[in-house]
Amino acid sequence: MSERGEWGAVPRVLLAALVLAVAGCVGVRVRRDEGVTTVAVSDSVLRREARDLLDHGAAAWNRGDLEGFLSDYLPGNRTSFVTQTRVVHGVPGIRERYQAGYFAPGARRDSLSFEGLEVDQLAPGVVNAIAFYVLARGDSVVARGPTSLVLVRVGGRWYIVHDHSS
Repeated sequence: MSERGEWGAVPRVLLAALVLAVAGCVGVRVRRDEGVTTVAVSDSVLRREARDLLDHGAAAWNRGDLEGFLSDYLPGNRTSFVTQTRVVHGVPGIRERYQAGYFAPGARRDSLSFEGLEVDQLAPGVVNAIAFYVLARGDSVVARGPTSLVLVRVGGRWYIVHDHSS
């Protein structure tokens, strides 16, 4: 028996149980893999927050607010958008791409929505979100395709840092 006796481990067990109980109440889970303890937000919370981000972007798109749509992208050259032919870095480049197409004067911009959202927390504050974008004109779907977004949490807010939509 150690100097602390058999009861020495009890406070650690109680503390661990308390942490897990509190974490369960706020949508957080504590995971221990290969000796490393991480705190992760629950999948349902991440899914709701990613859904909120996508809904915000779609609402801005649908009202013709390009700046509102782009506000979900992390400012700076770290942010990227992958097209069929190249990688665009930074919000100014992404803005140019959209202004030349969907937001060009007189261009027809269809209604945007997202479906089939899946989220995977890659690390605390980093999420991979996969969904399908849907562009509709009235009751007709005119385009539908996959989108893969890496989201980062900065200053309590989620931003898109990498976007691959095809």
